[in-house]
Amino acid sequence: MSTPLLPLSQATLASDPRLLAAVREIGVRRGFDYTDDAATAALLEERRKAVHRSGAGAPGWIGALLIVAGILWPLFSPMVPALSGKPPALLFGPAVPLLALGSWLWVLVRRRWKRQLLHPLLEGYREAIGCARAHGVPVTHIPDWLVGRTQSGSGEGAAPIPSYPEAEAAPRSASSGVAGPGGAAGPAVVAVPAKPPAVSQYEATADEGGWHDEAGCLLLVAGAIGVAYGVTQDVPAGYLAGALVPLAVVTWLAARRGREKQRLREQAVAYVRALAAAQAAGARVPELSPVLRKLLAEETERATE
Repeated sequence: MSTPLLPLSQATLASDPRLLAAVREIGVRRGFDYTDDAATAALLEERRKAVHRSGAGAPGWIGALLIVAGILWPLFSPMVPALSGKPPALLFGPAVPLLALGSWLWVLVRRRWKRQLLHPLLEGYREAIGCARAHGVPVTHIPDWLVGRTQSGSGEGAAPIPSYPEAEAAPRSASSGVAGPGGAAGPAVVAVPAKPPAVSQYEATADEGGWHDEAGCLLLVAGAIGVAYGVTQDVPAGYLAGALVPLAVVTWLAARRGREKQRLREQAVAYVRALAAAQAAGARVPELSPVLRKLLAEETERATE
């Protein structure tokens, strides 16, 4: 996305002066201004790429291949004629160094990934998110990579957001639109875009499958082949495959729902982009639903591929 949606923005932090002060203290300690949205967005993008690179690459793939080879060697080596009747040490011995070297490479990759994940500036940002939670301030989303969790994973991740005691309720303050000293009005509150009905519908149907087009095509081909076989080979049972043709039509009709789901997805992407633009303009964006968080992660990955 051209405008990133931050977990926390300056406007959100400023909604609670105590939180703003705490985050500024974290920034002083870490040597970074987490209240600067542009700098924070650049930091997160740079660190996200670094974390991704550290977990990918040749060492990880080679390690995985060596581990697989070490597991398969004892199973398939007895089937090789040249090795039949050989001592067990020759059959199973090579598996040990393969597994050892593969595991060592994986440990190196894991350490490099964990080192990038525990970067001091990312640690500070996770502290800021933990403070926001303690103060009851909404966090729009927590990227999976930021806490060391796979996109489809669960749990807190390898670098969870720290927990702090719940802060007392902030004293009620005047609205930001109230006139200040000398009659000057405070900064106008930027409105958060309303969620369109199409986005709510997408959230309700996002987990439904989209396999109908492919299944309909397979059913039609199978039905046509079965009927053709019955005609050419004079096999009456082949005509029964003709029942697959109407089933394919029904499946294709269901595929229209899949296309409707794609249209709703596009509406949801546009809504998330509108939220990001509103946040950049100073709006306090609420927490995203799990479906929209997943959509945001997918779009972010797609934009950098």
